[in-house]
Amino acid sequence: MNQKLIRVLIVDDSVFMRSMLKSALANDDGIEVIGTAQNGREGLKKIGELKPDVVTLDIEMPGVDGLEVLETVMKSKPLPIVMVSTKTQAGAEATLKALRLGAVDYVAKPLGEKSATLGGFRKSVVRAVLTAAASNRSTLGSRPSGPKKIGKAGRYPNDVVVAIGISAGGPATLHELLPAFPSHFPPIVITQHMPADFVGAFAKRLNEECQMAVKKASTNDHVVSGQILIAPGDKHLRVIRQSRHLVAMLDDGPKVSGFRPSVDVLFESIASAAGDRSVGVVMTGMGFDGSAGIRLLKGRGSYTISQDRESSIVYGMPKAAFATGCVDRVASLSDIPSAIMAGFDALVAVSR
Repeated sequence: MNQKLIRVLIVDDSVFMRSMLKSALANDDGIEVIGTAQNGREGLKKIGELKPDVVTLDIEMPGVDGLEVLETVMKSKPLPIVMVSTKTQAGAEATLKALRLGAVDYVAKPLGEKSATLGGFRKSVVRAVLTAAASNRSTLGSRPSGPKKIGKAGRYPNDVVVAIGISAGGPATLHELLPAFPSHFPPIVITQHMPADFVGAFAKRLNEECQMAVKKASTNDHVVSGQILIAPGDKHLRVIRQSRHLVAMLDDGPKVSGFRPSVDVLFESIASAAGDRSVGVVMTGMGFDGSAGIRLLKGRGSYTISQDRESSIVYGMPKAAFATGCVDRVASLSDIPSAIMAGFDALVAVSR
């Protein structure tokens, strides 16, 4: 039996970009472009008529822009949408807003016409559409209230740490998850697959919403209670031990499990530096990054958690982690803060 094609609608006001997107998607035998629209109003009309599986949506369009289209779709009949944006600061902020409104993924428009740049863009478009097609539609659009805030953290050793690996669907998920933690909670380090141009704006927005301080990680940052560090989009984030302290280190080594930054790299470093004083969490995302790292964490005595299918926007990475047999607990998004607390309690009990 032939595999069902992913039916895609392209909405973009640029003739050149519509052509490039169509050409990029034509390279994958599992994707069919069923139509194009040159503005938001036409896009909404064709979404209703053609009922695509996935929509690629430009953000900056005259009249009805991409964010307005996205909001309208998510309030009526949510479907997987991939945003196409510029790499400017304004483009980054608009993209992050789109992800919070329910967009599954995004691609940044290429700067210039170098073959390497265009080639990378084409691959990113295909990957984003495949990711969107694999998303859980029940998690799109309006979501139930996020995790209940933790009133007060327990007393834990100074060198305990939470490591989170997350990808597609991550920005919206982290906006729900991270405000649940109190200001003096143990440190959290995060590898989120995201272009470098977007990480600063993402961390800044989270910092405004969270009780803990949130920042883009830098080399030699101390990993301390009350702080959340997010990997830059183009470097691996590792945590090392210096005497009794945990310290962040960045490097631009080769991709691991298809990514830089890689969740596996972060988890491997946490296994070595913190071992049985760590909690590792794999959340929404496409692929298997984090599954090798979860084995290492479990082998060193870490408490391990994977997000459940129902609350994951894309149940790829958590599924791969669970399949290793090294996950202590499967938890919904709403239960992950309490699961992390339970993990720390279990680690402290064992160490006594």
